[in-house]
Amino acid sequence: MADFESAFQRTLKAEGGFRLTNINGDRGGQTYAGIARNMHRRWPGWAWIDRDETPPTDLVRDFYRSEFWTPLQCSRMTQETAEDIYDFAVNAGPRVSAKLAQAVAGVVPDGVIGPKTIEALERIDPATFRPLFALAKIARYRDIVTRDRTQGRFLLGWINRTLGALQ
Repeated sequence: MADFESAFQRTLKAEGGFRLTNINGDRGGQTYAGIARNMHRRWPGWAWIDRDETPPTDLVRDFYRSEFWTPLQCSRMTQETAEDIYDFAVNAGPRVSAKLAQAVAGVVPDGVIGPKTIEALERIDPATFRPLFALAKIARYRDIVTRDRTQGRFLLGWINRTLGALQ
């Protein structure tokens, strides 16, 4: 049902494209194409980065597919729902994204997308799911900043990314 490539392109754009960044205060640390070194130390692309070379595009694409798209079973969802769940997983982690999606879908939030979650998501019109999921994401971001004020500098970007996905 859902197509990985269009979801990948959308998320890559939200992550700033094929760029290397190191933003002060970002818990992910050094990031390339949205892949945070502190969270994904074993990604083979870091060897390229460390040699001042550009990792192959397929290495980035394969990472996103294997770490986020496939474990969340996004190909079994509508395009809109898959893109939202996938993109939030890239930003917050697959288990967090799955739990929020499950809560919105009305199933036990265990952090693993399985047959019950897929069935529940199929019963929800994406036009209903998407804004509810966006509100849940914004509430989570609010909670992060409430717990750790240093993360407040990222709040507007997180909200803009969430709202931009609804367009």
